[in-house]
Amino acid sequence: MIDVYAAAGTFADPKALARDLATALMRVEQVPDIMLFRKNTAAFVHQMPVNALSNVAGDADGVRIQVLTNAAALDREKQLTAVVELTRVASEAANDPSLADRTWVLLTEAPDGGWGIGGHAYLNNELIAAARAELGAT
Repeated sequence: MIDVYAAAGTFADPKALARDLATALMRVEQVPDIMLFRKNTAAFVHQMPVNALSNVAGDADGVRIQVLTNAAALDREKQLTAVVELTRVASEAANDPSLADRTWVLLTEAPDGGWGIGGHAYLNNELIAAARAELGAT
């Protein structure tokens, strides 16, 4: 899951940004391009009034991208790549290369079983089994 927080108007097409961020995260995680992951890798763009955010200097033009993955989905190399790629996608979506300098990316992990969809909290081994089942079915 990806949550993006930015001042309203930062991104011309928030839905395209959400899709592109989710796609980039799937690439970084190196998960198979199967429906299980396509349906469960998503981004939510929160467009906030400009007076609802600020840094200490009073600037309201920063972007926060918070990523929640399952436990151990990102090793150090993938963490570094995720920050670079998600920052790049956001900067391009804003048509503002300088946005990279004002984009925070927070990488967090849910504990095993600490996230769910469809009323079920998934363990990592359950996700692996579901992915293998889908891959075997194609």
